[in-house]
Amino acid sequence: METTPTSAPAKPVKSRSLGLGCLGILVLGIVIAALWGVGAYNGLVKLDQATTSAWSQVESDYQRRMDLIPNLVETVKGAAEFEKDTFTAVAEARSRVGQTKIDASQLNNPEALAKFQAAQDELGGALSRLLVAVEKYPELKATQNFRDLQSQIEGTENRIKVSRNRFIEAAQAFNTKRMSFPTVLIAGFFGSRFAEKAYFKASEGAEVAPKVQF
Repeated sequence: METTPTSAPAKPVKSRSLGLGCLGILVLGIVIAALWGVGAYNGLVKLDQATTSAWSQVESDYQRRMDLIPNLVETVKGAAEFEKDTFTAVAEARSRVGQTKIDASQLNNPEALAKFQAAQDELGGALSRLLVAVEKYPELKATQNFRDLQSQIEGTENRIKVSRNRFIEAAQAFNTKRMSFPTVLIAGFFGSRFAEKAYFKASEGAEVAPKVQF
């Protein structure tokens, strides 16, 4: 009596297909996660660089003010007799600013930024007091050299205000992206590389540039 051959079980083939399918899904998931991670990392790098660039402009504008002060002091000294305390205050404040510098790597340090701001605010206050004293000397205000310096200082103070605001906006954009989920996972993985940026603290009268008009 002949027997009919029986076909081989199909279960192993189905199991292999199912296993390959699961593996393919896993690989696809890993690829998607990797691409997302690269995109999140690059996004943080872009915002970090934007913050660094904005900070460079802040430093440049503050340095411009520092560079103008010696010429202003010499011009005023040559045309008016002020109390020595006025010049001393400007000189000492300018010296402290020169000793209080921070670079882009310290932008996540609130204490360093606060110290930098305090030194700059002190210099701005001393400069304002010097300029107010000029009110007593109309003949000085009439000189072309002083008027040129006056215009440059006024423009620089406005530039400082603008550059500071742009830095704050750049830092806020970075911090917002850094703290959003799931980007915060990437930021946390790289630790200090993407630490939260510090901000300038608003000081009294910070909403307007110091007035140096006469």
